Amino acid sequence: MSCVQEVNPRVLAIRAPTSLQSMAKRITDEITQGAKKPFSKVIDLSSCDPHRTGMAPISFVRQVLAGCLYPELLEEKSFPPDVRQRVDKLLDGCGGRSAGAYSPTSTGIPDVQRSIAQFIMKRDGGVSSDPENIIMSSGSQKNLSMVVHLMASGEGEAQTGVLTPVPCPHTLPMLLDMSGVTVVPYQLMEDQGWALDVEELHRALRMARGYCSPRALYISNPGNPTGHVQDRKTIEGVIRFAATEGLVLLIDEVNQDSVYGQDKEFISYKEVLFMMGKQFSETVELISFNSMSSANMGECGLRGGYMEVVNLDPAVCYHLKKLQWGNSPPTTPQLCLEVMVNPPSPGDPSYETYTQEILLIQTTLSQNARRACSFLNDLAGMSCQPAMAGVFLYPRVRLLPQLMEEATLLGVEADVLYCRRLLEEEGVCLGPGCENGQEYLDHHLRLCVLTPPLVLEEVLARLHSFHLRLLSKFP
Repeated sequence: MSCVQEVNPRVLAIRAPTSLQSMAKRITDEITQGAKKPFSKVIDLSSCDPHRTGMAPISFVRQVLAGCLYPELLEEKSFPPDVRQRVDKLLDGCGGRSAGAYSPTSTGIPDVQRSIAQFIMKRDGGVSSDPENIIMSSGSQKNLSMVVHLMASGEGEAQTGVLTPVPCPHTLPMLLDMSGVTVVPYQLMEDQGWALDVEELHRALRMARGYCSPRALYISNPGNPTGHVQDRKTIEGVIRFAATEGLVLLIDEVNQDSVYGQDKEFISYKEVLFMMGKQFSETVELISFNSMSSANMGECGLRGGYMEVVNLDPAVCYHLKKLQWGNSPPTTPQLCLEVMVNPPSPGDPSYETYTQEILLIQTTLSQNARRACSFLNDLAGMSCQPAMAGVFLYPRVRLLPQLMEEATLLGVEADVLYCRRLLEEEGVCLGPGCENGQEYLDHHLRLCVLTPPLVLEEVLARLHSFHLRLLSKFP
């Protein structure tokens, strides 16, 4: 290609990133090279990457992966017996008993598919799960991309539309752009703790039918980045809506292991669907997504996830699975997924250590969320809904008119400018709400709270200093 005019128009249409991560890397490089800054290091809490900020990985997970990648380690007998047994079992499912072999099928290692199906059945009170309906890939975003790519078609009013929450996961808008579908926004209710209102779904659908062809409804539960946990009544209402309107349900349930709100519990859409009778359980098309980027695992960089398809036409499933025929899912992440859904059991040698490590992660997350929420609500010009789950807080920030005018002159969103200044002056990288689909004049920040408490305290202190300095600059 000799010029940009030859680039695929769909690629050209993908919204540009905010470049905050590249700015953070540049500043880090400058510090490494001896540049003087008012801070010693950059702290990035704009996304969920807990190991990067100092959270420790789970011992059992890393021991099993180490044994799978270098089985000779097991000869030293330094690993607990259940680790050695798990490694032996997992390698039995790999070609040549090697984690470096291709996945035996385009949907994953059969033994791992069975473990995931068993996990789902146990989670959902015995509702059946077929291993053949489990499809693994290099992360939940990859799985979602496959599904949306399968559904994408048409132009103009015939173009596929996907109902998408506002705010939504910050990676979602770009993913939908790449797939060539129309984003159909529906607003979550901030004043109700970011709850989903079914009437808002009806409103969004009516508006969309004038400019696209809505075919799917995307749900994040527990919410990313809002931390809202949907109750059974809400889930039933969404399922009835999808059934009436003929929409495929795309359910992101990655945060299912991180519910900490008082009197809150995670209920899967599949469990509720199968309790609503055959009128729904045999007809509503549902695809749920999970990954090991979840709070407890935090293995974001290993890139592994799975989806379960329910009630899809077998011919459609055939074409969905076909998307990975020439590019089978990587093997090592699948081994890690098996450990995620099948952790040590009571009585196993690794059980006590595993339980203590999980408890520490969950305690850190819940305490950090409460601490940060209280801090943000005490900061002038900010307000934050309490999170009930997930790894983010999503506070509203009332930006000063002078900053908004400056952002307009620079051609950037005002919340992006706020985050740039915070990064430049204090070395803290937070996510601007525009990445989550928020519109102009509706400004929010995205802050990951799954980090060591001392790191969080340092971030809050730097944020406090920057925010008060900004307010004093524009009295």
